[in-house]
Amino acid sequence: MDEEYDVIVLGTGLTECILSGLLSVDGQKVLHMDRNDYYGGDSASLNLTQLYQKFRNSPPPEALQLGRDRDYAVDLIPKFILSSGELTRMLVHTDVTRYLEFKVIAGSYVYRDGKISKVPSSEMEAVMSPLMGFFEKRRAQKFFSYLQYWKEDDPATHQGFDVNKSSMKELYAKFGLEAGTQDFVGHAMALWLDDDYITKPARQTIDRIILYTQSMARYGKSPYIYPLYGLGELPQAFARLSAIYGGTYMLDKKIESVNVDPETGYFTGVTSGGETVKAKKVIGDPSYFGAGQDPTEGGKLRVVETGKVIRAICILKHPIPGTDNADSAQIIIPQNQVGRKNDIYIAAVSSAHNVAAPNVWIAIVSTIVETSVPEREILPGLQLLGNVVDKFISITPLYAPTSSGTNDNIFITKSYDATSHFETVVEDVSDVWQRVKGEKLVLKKRETEIEA
Repeated sequence: MDEEYDVIVLGTGLTECILSGLLSVDGQKVLHMDRNDYYGGDSASLNLTQLYQKFRNSPPPEALQLGRDRDYAVDLIPKFILSSGELTRMLVHTDVTRYLEFKVIAGSYVYRDGKISKVPSSEMEAVMSPLMGFFEKRRAQKFFSYLQYWKEDDPATHQGFDVNKSSMKELYAKFGLEAGTQDFVGHAMALWLDDDYITKPARQTIDRIILYTQSMARYGKSPYIYPLYGLGELPQAFARLSAIYGGTYMLDKKIESVNVDPETGYFTGVTSGGETVKAKKVIGDPSYFGAGQDPTEGGKLRVVETGKVIRAICILKHPIPGTDNADSAQIIIPQNQVGRKNDIYIAAVSSAHNVAAPNVWIAIVSTIVETSVPEREILPGLQLLGNVVDKFISITPLYAPTSSGTNDNIFITKSYDATSHFETVVEDVSDVWQRVKGEKLVLKKRETEIEA
């Protein structure tokens, strides 16, 4: 390995593959390595045999009659794509859409007072929604109308409210919205993880709600799209992009060491299979930088655990009750509805997305762990699913880098959180890009439309 690279990327998770693709397009000489012999890392999609092997170390039970192995592509990390969100812009900007086919997720739902209902995203839907009583519908209608007509450069649309200074709590109070309505607006539309947003300026929440409604308007059924054959297709598509622009890929490469100059502390290269390859910078997921291990003597602590996420992959032979027999759905259980600090998310897909055998649904329930009994924490989600044929539980630590990487040219990504959408992943991509390049990630606007 005599060649020297601008950037070495370790791990082929989605975050790392997006970055290697974007950097290759930017003209950087990229080497991408993974210890596994497949793409995707933690964001891979598994067939039925791989799923049972990973969680049970045994083949799928014949008695369950789950169909053909090759019909399955079960995501380890369940997430959907907002059709007007940043990941869509990245897909269009890089032309990665040519490698992928998408399908609209059939419905976006929110849990309130013991049942699930479709998330309203317009004045008309607010009027029809069973989530609110008569008078609350009138107030919500005025709130959505305010958001629909609000324009930054037209003070007449502001109704005397400064969204950059006044809090979201004050905006809710202005329209008299009840706590339950605030729950679905803040969590199922603005997609906040917790209630910290309420005391912050309203502008960011307004921007998020507008993004949700724009995404909803794009295809009609829901604001989300999803790639056929599972999310594991996404990292592979960005890997192809990187290769087209000169990126080099090496799978099944055990990384023995990440090397730094003993005098300056700066990254110099990576050793694999007894050979060392040099580069100016390295990007990688936390597992390559000591995640879950004690730091070696004199070694630097590069990642820290920030929490844990529990996920339950559930196999069903029916649609989720209350979703109008939908072939797919997102359900958000706001934390206040079940006395928690973090929301519970359900992402459901089916054979309609080429990820399961005919008449089989895959529903994944996830949340941030808050107690010593994580399985009990996801019960409100599991109880919404009806009869579960089989389920696979994982409890995964979440890691974040201890430093920005600018002082040693070692740039580490974050673990995937419990949300069932990609906005936090894209935030991490943008953050790492800015740390690596010293400038903001700017995506050129293209008029290309994703077909779904």
